[in-house]
Amino acid sequence: MKLALIGYGRMGQEIERIALSRGHEIVLIIDVNNQDDFVSENIKKAQVAIAFTVPESAVDIYKKCFDNNVPVVSGTTGWLERWNEVVAYCNDKNSAFFYASNFSLGVNVFFELNKKLARFMKPFDQYKATMTEVHHTRKLDAPSGTAISLAEDLISQRGIYNGWVNGLTDDHGKLEIISVREGDVPGIHTINYDSEVDFIEITHSAKSRKGFAFGSVLAAEYLAGKTGIFSMKDLLKLDE
Repeated sequence: MKLALIGYGRMGQEIERIALSRGHEIVLIIDVNNQDDFVSENIKKAQVAIAFTVPESAVDIYKKCFDNNVPVVSGTTGWLERWNEVVAYCNDKNSAFFYASNFSLGVNVFFELNKKLARFMKPFDQYKATMTEVHHTRKLDAPSGTAISLAEDLISQRGIYNGWVNGLTDDHGKLEIISVREGDVPGIHTINYDSEVDFIEITHSAKSRKGFAFGSVLAAEYLAGKTGIFSMKDLLKLDE
C-alpha cells in the first residue's frame, strides 16, 4: 500500500519504520520544512494518509486529502470541536476517515475496562473517581486526548458526574483530571476510585511509541478501499 505521512516527528518516523517493515511504500512525507509539497499532484500518489500533526492545521489537512480522494488516518488531538464539520466534509466527498485519540491496542482494551469498571462502581457513590495522565514535556495539549476519552466514557457510564476539569476542584459534580508533563514518558493513564476505607486503581502505561505507531498502520490497512467514519472499535471489533 502507498502511504502519505503528514507529520514527521518521532511518531511519524516510527510509523515509517513499521509501515516499511510490513511491506508498504511511503510515497509522500510532509513536515514543517516542506509544506509546499502538500499539493494535489503529490497527495494523489497515496492510497491512505496518516496524519499526526498540530491541531491548528489538522482540519485543513483532512479536507485537502478528502478533496483528492485520499482517506485519512488521524491521531491528532485538540481539534474535536470541529468533529461534525470533518465528518460532514468526509461524507460529502465520499471518502473515509479513521480517528483515534490513541492507537495503542492495549489502550483500547483499557478503554473498555474503564467503562466496565465505571458501570460496576455506579451504585457506590462513596468512591470518588479521579484520573491522572503523565506524558513527555513536548506534549502541548492537556489533558491528553486519551484522558478526555477515558473521562467521557467514565462520566457516561457512572452517571454521577456532569463533566470533567483539568486540575483540582471543589465541584463534586466534576471529574478531576490531573495532567503531568515530565521527561520522555510516552503515556501513563491512571483511574482511581478512592473511599475512606480503600481504593481501586487501574493503569495503562506505554513502554514506547511503537504501540501507537503499529496501531495507526493497522488502521491504514483497514481503511484502504472503504468509505465512511471509523474508529479502533471497528478495527478491533470490541463489544460494548
